[in-house]
Amino acid sequence: MRSWIGRRLQRQRAAVSEEIAGYGIDAARSRMIAGAAGAGLFLIAVLLSSWLTSPEGLITNLGQRNLSPSLAHPFGTDWLGRDMFIRTVKGLTLSLQVGIAGASCSAAIAAVMGLIAATMGRTADRIVTWLIDAFLSVPHLVTLILIAFVAGGGMKGIIIGIMFTHWPSLARLIRAEAMQLMTSDYVQISRKLGRSRRWIAVRHLIPHLLPQIAVGFLLLFPHAILHEAAITFLGLGLSPHTPAIGIILSESMRYLSTGMWWLALFPGLVLLVAVRSFDRFGTLLKLLIGRD
Repeated sequence: MRSWIGRRLQRQRAAVSEEIAGYGIDAARSRMIAGAAGAGLFLIAVLLSSWLTSPEGLITNLGQRNLSPSLAHPFGTDWLGRDMFIRTVKGLTLSLQVGIAGASCSAAIAAVMGLIAATMGRTADRIVTWLIDAFLSVPHLVTLILIAFVAGGGMKGIIIGIMFTHWPSLARLIRAEAMQLMTSDYVQISRKLGRSRRWIAVRHLIPHLLPQIAVGFLLLFPHAILHEAAITFLGLGLSPHTPAIGIILSESMRYLSTGMWWLALFPGLVLLVAVRSFDRFGTLLKLLIGRD
């Protein structure tokens, strides 16, 4: 599942780049604004649906089990009579919370590591570069599982795992940008005037790096959602009774052969829409910033 969505995201990013080249920056900016509005409305709709829906739909009701989609149950019900629409909305809300927390912490770690490598000398740069290469040499999902297990599992363990596995790529980009800024004239003048490394990082580097950090967060966010769904799909991290998208998809695999197609179709589509919308917005913003 995750590899298929990853290939779709790569093809989508290539298509977005072609759109910018074909329509121009102004048209691409309009598309970016529309994408941001669509992603924001989707996020608000999910959060409002999770807040307004009653948790009674998560309670076992054997009299309503295995119902196909209808007006009363838009996504149908599962083998225990639980409303799949409510379970999907609650699960996606959990995924968004994990994604926001994990991606924001990971972007913060990447910014700190990139600034340390650029401002603290060659020894610090070698250490940070070695850490980046070490983390990138191991598959994200394997490292995520190990860190989540060591952190005690649960939602906290997944967030910590995402936080410590998604920062290397962004840190490498921020390091390169920061080292290029360190060679600029105004930074060299500040160093000759006796300004400290912390002062230079806060006053000169961070303001220029904020767009890259913001774009990095937006691109890390859908990957964090995918990794949360993947690790819960494998049965790790969260309790089986928690309405998470990965758990819902994992449980539905046992019932697809009996004709209960709605158990996997609607949660999978909602996850795909969430990942594609935020990834498209982040990719378009990244390309626009690079062209500006």
